[in-house]
Amino acid sequence: MAAAPSPADVAAPGSFTTIIGLEVHVQLQTATKLFCGCPTTFGAPPNTQVCPTCLGLPGSLPVMNRHAFDLAVRAALALDCTIAPFTKWDRKNYFYPDLPKGYQISQFDLPFSSDGFLEVVDPKGAFSRRVGIIRVHLEEDAGKSMHDEAAGTADSRIDLNRAGTPLCEIVTQPDLRSPQEARAWLNELKLLLVYLGVSDCNMQEGSLRVDANVNLHIPRPDGSVAKTPIVEIKNMNSFRSVERALAYEAARQWEEWQATGRELGSAPKQTRGWDDPAGVTRGQRHKEESSDYRYFPEPDLVPVRVSADDLARARAAMGVPPAGLRRMLAERWGISAYDADVLVNQGRELVAYFEELAGLVGEGKVASNWMQQDVLRTLNERGGTIDAFPVRPAALADIIGRIAAGDFDTSRGREIFAEVLASGRTVADVVASLGIAAVDDDALDALCRELVAANPKIVADVQGGKEQAAAGLIGQAKKKNPNVNPGKVRAKCLEIIRGL
Repeated sequence: MAAAPSPADVAAPGSFTTIIGLEVHVQLQTATKLFCGCPTTFGAPPNTQVCPTCLGLPGSLPVMNRHAFDLAVRAALALDCTIAPFTKWDRKNYFYPDLPKGYQISQFDLPFSSDGFLEVVDPKGAFSRRVGIIRVHLEEDAGKSMHDEAAGTADSRIDLNRAGTPLCEIVTQPDLRSPQEARAWLNELKLLLVYLGVSDCNMQEGSLRVDANVNLHIPRPDGSVAKTPIVEIKNMNSFRSVERALAYEAARQWEEWQATGRELGSAPKQTRGWDDPAGVTRGQRHKEESSDYRYFPEPDLVPVRVSADDLARARAAMGVPPAGLRRMLAERWGISAYDADVLVNQGRELVAYFEELAGLVGEGKVASNWMQQDVLRTLNERGGTIDAFPVRPAALADIIGRIAAGDFDTSRGREIFAEVLASGRTVADVVASLGIAAVDDDALDALCRELVAANPKIVADVQGGKEQAAAGLIGQAKKKNPNVNPGKVRAKCLEIIRGL
């Protein structure tokens, strides 16, 4: 196969069901590593954030980073996992060039949490999926191998700055049924972890990494189901890559099954790497089983006990999760599920800005429209964060309130918004400098009567049932007095014409 198909074109409807499970590794947002005091700052010169412990030197001993454990517990609780009161550490033995000890400190048979879920709901109603969480456990990260392929040499170098960084591994049930669902679920998980303050989830810096397990269930005419061998896909550096890789792999397995009939159990689980430029998965190796890692309890670390007080502190630090915020915004302010999703996806700080604005305006939909059409657009163009946005909620509410009062129309309001944004002046100062003044009822009545008298054809069209012809009067009114409200001009002109 030469290239990845579109996710929508994996196969004809009903040909097979795609079965997807995910393994997500998340670097926790700690200042130091999991078992030593080395910093976790990204981008430091290679091998400058290391010590005897994370280098695996003889005689060095690990000490658990309690903050990392607390962050992991917070994440597991938010995923509705059961927290074990007693957990231990294990050595996972395998050789890898950037794993200096020759083993990884992880968790095997007694993870600190298990049996959770995270639901993803498409705001447009395309799908809803509750995905089970098998386990969330803690482990240390390996280093990073760097291969100088561009130079055409065989040089490989190892940076061990990342070795020992705390990783939270989240393993799902095989509950996802399409590449699109997998991408949406990962977006929801990332949003949740960022809201919790557990991780920055920056995939470009390796803070969130995804492996996907996929196979097909293919119905037979006799009612039985054929299952293709499970493939684990690695090397996916974006959620878009995850979606594309899953779509390609489903199509590849479908073609292979049609050609060979090979089913689950007839071959060992395979690991395949995603080649993003080529748009294909490529075979790497057969997947190890747990027995291959020769797990045994880590002798240099004591087990960890989690008390009721520990859980209470973790729950208190969680805050309202994204799903709860969406429901709250929709119920409190009467906005659509789609609008709530857009706002929540921008982060907790923007939600706070919206809530303050909506409270001042007293109308959730109007506030949401301004947030999406003006505030978010400006943030995307200028960069920066909502906390540093020059137009604060009170100023924007002032503009919206003056529009509602008829002082000026929305287009003039946007002019004022742009000027407040550029200059930092108050709304009142900008209104005065632009010469904007409300037109009183008497002046509006006189202007509209003048326009009606000067435009007999428009009057005739309106009297003939073509009320849209009144738009010509609005344009003339704006030329004579830019401060007039178009809606009021239209209403007044129609009132005068009906009275003729």
